[in-house]
Amino acid sequence: MTDVTLTIDDQTVTVPEGTTILKAAQSVGQVIPTICYHDHCTPNAVCRTCMVEVVGWRVLAASCVAQVSPGMAVQTRSERVERSRRTILEMLNSAVDLSQAPEIQRMLVESKADPERFPDAQTRQPPLIDDNPMYLRDYAKCVLCWRCVQVCADDAQYTYAINFSGRGFETQIGTFFDKAMPATTCVFCGQCVGVCPTNALKPKREWLLEQEMTPEQILAATQGERKRRRK
Repeated sequence: MTDVTLTIDDQTVTVPEGTTILKAAQSVGQVIPTICYHDHCTPNAVCRTCMVEVVGWRVLAASCVAQVSPGMAVQTRSERVERSRRTILEMLNSAVDLSQAPEIQRMLVESKADPERFPDAQTRQPPLIDDNPMYLRDYAKCVLCWRCVQVCADDAQYTYAINFSGRGFETQIGTFFDKAMPATTCVFCGQCVGVCPTNALKPKREWLLEQEMTPEQILAATQGERKRRRK
């Protein structure tokens, strides 16, 4: 395989042909913020927080999918990149509850984002969905990163229980015909919960603990739910 030499933040980097800018940067210790990207999911360039500036390119590049080329000069922290990343995070913060997304909260601080920049923005407030004994779906916290859909489909489980539904601002993750999760092809493997970066998907027992329930109450609640679902 042919090696490619480029510069990232004025540092010379040599990586195999076909390597993404994100992976090339990681190989020399340069951290590019990401939200939708996950090491075990197919990169999809949805969140755009990983944008970088490539000298000579008209638009910023999504580093999770853009591949390196010989002589490429990349800036991961230019003024243009920082302004774009900060605006994306501010817009996301205005529309979604990020209170349980520590990594994104850290990005907001590091980018010096203004959490009050869009005070009149509409916030997504769908109802909490509690339709199974394993986990809850709180899509008010969902950033539509696609990770849960990917691991439920070709990237891991091949179950296809969930996908996008709705359009524009009303887009959210849902099931076919809005069926309750036990009525879908879901096998409750938990992989969607594991890759969620915002706690939009949360284990039922963890949520019950947050409600300050005792272990006995949690056991009664989950067992009762299972019995109700079997009827």
